[in-house]
Amino acid sequence: MLSTPVTRHHLHTREITFNGYAREDGLWDIEGHLKDSKSNPFTTGDKTWEPSEAFHDMWVRLTVDKNLVITAIEVAMDRHPHPECPEVVPPMTALIGERLGKGWRKSISTHLGGIKGCTHLRELLANMATAGFQSVPGSLASADKELPPTHLGTCKTWDMNGPVVMRVYPQFYQWKDKT
Repeated sequence: MLSTPVTRHHLHTREITFNGYAREDGLWDIEGHLKDSKSNPFTTGDKTWEPSEAFHDMWVRLTVDKNLVITAIEVAMDRHPHPECPEVVPPMTALIGERLGKGWRKSISTHLGGIKGCTHLRELLANMATAGFQSVPGSLASADKELPPTHLGTCKTWDMNGPVVMRVYPQFYQWKDKT
């Protein structure tokens, strides 16, 4: 737990959760949920939200195949601060056919950037790739067994010159890309 150096007054809470599910049809559902609330009354337009009442309550479900290619998308905005907010839902289908992985954030920006989309849904989508990697068996493996899994070299733990790669993937320890 973090230390609290000074007296503080709580203002805002954002809760984000991700869940991955295996489906009976061989696909996977990756779900993201974002919920915002304030500790004091909060007014947007003609609506006043009570303390702890969610003013953003948004869901995204990506259905993906074994290669993390999106085959379907569902979006729900159970709560939103402005009546125009749900107008961003139909354009979300532009992500069908895109792949969670390298270039994912660029795809989000291309299809849903700026006024085409919603800041909160883009934030949720950006991190759904990680939930996909954690949920879909083999999603981190390279299709080419001569190449290291895609997660190697992406953080301190998976350093190609580090002790974890030496123990878990000794064949790729100190691996250098020859291309």
